Amino acid sequence: MSNTNWVDALSADDLPEDDVKGVAVAGRDIAVYTVGGDVFATDNLCTHGHAPLCDAFLDGHEIECPLHQGKFDVRDGTPTCVPVTVPLRGYPVKV
Repeated sequence: MSNTNWVDALSADDLPEDDVKGVAVAGRDIAVYTVGGDVFATDNLCTHGHAPLCDAFLDGHEIECPLHQGKFDVRDGTPTCVPVTVPLRGYPVKV
């Protein structure tokens, strides 16, 4: 049995295809991404420059910080390009 308490964040109709959208969920600022029909979620602030990732450029599975061009893999929050070195917190998603 799952211990995940699911929270409705937004309608699937509100998810732009191959893009990112910022939402507030349970007091957290979350970035929700769609890539090729799959949906992912991470914290919305870059761990390096504290810029909102919902204003960033999504290229495949990478989101590029709009402030310093560091990149993260949206699937798990892993940094993929300097200057970011601290991963994003990722969240489970259920559509």
